[in-house]
Amino acid sequence: MSTLAALGWGPYFSAQLSSEEASTLLVGRVVADRGRRLRVRFEAGDRLAIVPGHLLGAEPVPVAGDFVLTTPGEPPVIARVLERRSALSRNAAGRATVEQVLAANVDVVLVVQGLDEGAHPRRLERTLAAVHASGAEPAVVLTKADLVPDLGEALAEARAAAAGAPVLVASGVSGEGLDALAGLVGPGRTAVFVGPSGAGKSTLVNALLGRAEQPVGAVRARDVRGRHTTTARRLFELPGAGCVIDGPGIRELRLWDAGGLAAAFDDVAALAAGCRFRDCRHAGEPGCAVAGAVEAGRLDAGRLESLRKLEREAALQEARRGGAAARAEKLRWRPIKKAQRRMYRDRDRG
Repeated sequence: MSTLAALGWGPYFSAQLSSEEASTLLVGRVVADRGRRLRVRFEAGDRLAIVPGHLLGAEPVPVAGDFVLTTPGEPPVIARVLERRSALSRNAAGRATVEQVLAANVDVVLVVQGLDEGAHPRRLERTLAAVHASGAEPAVVLTKADLVPDLGEALAEARAAAAGAPVLVASGVSGEGLDALAGLVGPGRTAVFVGPSGAGKSTLVNALLGRAEQPVGAVRARDVRGRHTTTARRLFELPGAGCVIDGPGIRELRLWDAGGLAAAFDDVAALAAGCRFRDCRHAGEPGCAVAGAVEAGRLDAGRLESLRKLEREAALQEARRGGAAARAEKLRWRPIKKAQRRMYRDRDRG
């Protein structure tokens, strides 16, 4: 298998190349983000490629996992980012409404949760909604199982939140669950680890690689929180084929859109099909099948409230995105309108 094929290159990406691009540019995959320079893996090996200024302010900005076209010179310059098959995004930290793409062209997102903090079903639901919106498959990976008093109860909580997504128990220290974890990746596929700092993501990456590639650190004793030991996203090729992307810890994904809510809460959607009214909001309407399931103990009330909270957040996010788009459009037209006013003023004076 060629280097690019092992990295996931296939017809979806090759079909995007024109004959001229195929003959004059190099194809590579971004394996590490280094600011204005990205480490890109080509058939002939890794090279640092320059991100030109016009790409930094455009969409999409290249990130770990992207397939890119570069010039053949030294250093190579990124000419184009190929269209992505999937993109794991969140609203960037801070008050601005800005999409931050965490990883591109991912097949499976491994949501890691350390059981020293508990199963955290509400956090899992939020993260899984973002994963479903990305176009990738989700899987939940529970670590530090030796630190939870009742593993069966923790598994039940995680499975209820996962809505059918695989839930694994794994340890990068003992090796438990590593074969099942590697089986989710497979030849030509890419996985990305997400989860809070200290959950054990980098330890799992090192175990899958069979070497200490990523730094790991102990959690703080006073609050059992992890420290950021991984500072940038990197893509690694696994010995048994397939790739994994590891990156800084993310305690909570702020939703970028509502596209993954239906899949993340498909059990609620299935119940809602039995409601008397098609537009039932499950908030006290007569004949509400969802409320009936909560009363009968077949649906956790916390899960329904979690869905409502995420729906409100997604609606607010959509309104903010619309406002941000309107502001951007206004700014785009501002210099044009100024030029028009100058033109009319000069014409009237003439």
